[in-house]
Parts: sequence; C-alpha cells; structure tokens
Amino acid sequence: MTIAPRAAFSAAEAAGYAAMALACVHRPYPFQVAHELDGDRAVATPRQAHPAFWGCYDWHSAVHGHWTIAAVLRRFPDSPVSGQCAQALDRSLTASALAGEEAYLRAHPAFERPYGLAWLCALHGELCALPAGAAWADRLAPAAELAARRIAGWLERLSHPTRVGTHAQSAFAAALVLDAAATSPPCAAVADRVRASAHRLHDDDRGPALHLEPSGEDFLSPALGAAALMARVGAADDLAAWLSRALPELVDDDHGAPLAPACPADRTDGRLVHLDGLNASRATALATIARALPGDDPRRASIDRLADAHAAAALAALADQGYAGGHWLGTFALAMRLALA
Repeated sequence: MTIAPRAAFSAAEAAGYAAMALACVHRPYPFQVAHELDGDRAVATPRQAHPAFWGCYDWHSAVHGHWTIAAVLRRFPDSPVSGQCAQALDRSLTASALAGEEAYLRAHPAFERPYGLAWLCALHGELCALPAGAAWADRLAPAAELAARRIAGWLERLSHPTRVGTHAQSAFAAALVLDAAATSPPCAAVADRVRASAHRLHDDDRGPALHLEPSGEDFLSPALGAAALMARVGAADDLAAWLSRALPELVDDDHGAPLAPACPADRTDGRLVHLDGLNASRATALATIARALPGDDPRRASIDRLADAHAAAALAALADQGYAGGHWLGTFALAMRLALA
C-alpha cells in the first residue's frame, strides 16, 4: 500500500483497513486464550466465553477490529464495504452476545485491564457517534460503563504509571477513554477522574527517556504515550512546558532526532511484528502532540516530520503482513491516518 502519510484520506484506503478487520473478526482460530480457571468446569471455548468478541486471535483485537469497522462505516457510509461493515456489526453486537460479554467482565474483574477495556470504551464511543449505531451502542453501554469505571478506578489505585510498550501501558488506555468521552456517556462520566490521574501520574515526569526506546517487542512508546496523554489534559502552553521538562530530547538539534522507525526481523512472529505497530502508534502520538502545542512552538515542524517518517514506515509494512500482524495492524493504521488528517 503506497500512501503518502499526509495524503487525503480516501474511501478506498479506509475500505482497505475495514477489509483487514472484516477478514478477522469472525475468524475463530487461531485464538489466544486469556481465561482464568477456578476449576475444571470453567473451561470454555473462545466462542462460549466471548459470544461477541470471539475472533481475531484475541479478545482485545476482536474489540478494536469492531472499532475499525464502525469507524470506517461512520466516515464512509457509501463505501463499497459499508454493507459488509454493517452486517458484521449486526452479527456480533446482538443483545444476547453483549449481555454475555458484560456477564464475563463482571465475573472476571481484572480481565483485559487496561488495554482491552479501553478499546471497548473506544468502540462504544464510535458506535455512539455512528448515525446508524444507536441500537449497537445501547446494547454495549452496560459493558462500556463497567469498563470505564474499572479503568478509572485502576488508574486511581496506581502508585506509579505503568510505563511499558505493550498492553499494560496506563497512558494509552487513559487516552482512549478520554477520546471516547466525547461521545460515550459512560466514558464522559469518568473523564474528570481519568484527567486527575493523568496529572498525578505524569505532571512530574522528567526526561530524558526516549534513548531507552524501543524494547524489542513494543507496539507503544512509553514516553510518547505519556506525552500524548498530557496533550489531552492541559492547555497548549502547559504541554509545551511539560515537554521541555519531560522530553527535552524529543527535538535535539545538537544530536539529531532521537527516534527512528523500527523494523521487525520476523513479521511472522506475533511479538516481533509489534514493532510495525510501534511505528504507527508513534506517528499517532507525535501528530497528537504537535497539534496540541502552541501554534508558534518551534518544535511542531520537527515533531511532524518525525510523525511522517514513522507513518511512512508503518504504511509500507502493511503490504508484508500475514495473520500475525494483519489481525490488528489495520486498527493502528486507521488511527494513525485519522490523527494525521
């Protein structure tokens, strides 16, 4: 897929990301189980445990695969894949299936916290914004409310931020909930709590940190994740001051850019291919940070150039994906293109 990072976002490109999700959300196997057993009778197949989100290799990927489908349907309702998108959402998001998902979450308080729960919030926000999504949003609302409250409570109990480049990162989850709060009432209800946690956990961050990134299996940047979260919770001038304290190396004219796109050695390895997602999530975070800075901040142009370099690498990698990356990278590419638009 040859696309310039700042090219106009077309229906054809969006359809490609939707197609990646459509090929996965109802593919039952392979599936990675994250199911806590308290006895022999608790054994369950993915479809028994997760009546809505049983495909796409794992639960969180199934959830954000549905987010991808809903996001494309909302922005391009006349796309050639819009009918398939609506049919997929209808198939998955039934009242009985989502009641089953809510029951599972209630029975497993730590399940998919925070990453999958945050994507559930994002999905609810997308469905709430989708003109044809009211019924789906209403059915998902109880589970989304539970997810939002669990993330807010978890953030409040953290003594330190979870600074990792994988699913447990606290900043990425908090940012997803805050974005969803624009349209999702359950997320809006906890937004002030999430903002307060963001300030408590990150106001005193001090750099440098970027020279330690990435780890070999990262798909998120701990440092940029925190910065993108702070871009959501304060004024532009506050973000500018915070960046100077926490990430002074983000734009360092004396030593050059501290970040370069990563390249996995083996895209068939489900963990190593994370680095392709890192390029996309870095581009998303960088674009978010640049947009949130004051208009006259001299760092904006350099940060945007870094975003474009990472986005170009992420887009180029999409053509070389098997199922290990293909079941989730469409979501990260779509989120990146929306951030760059």
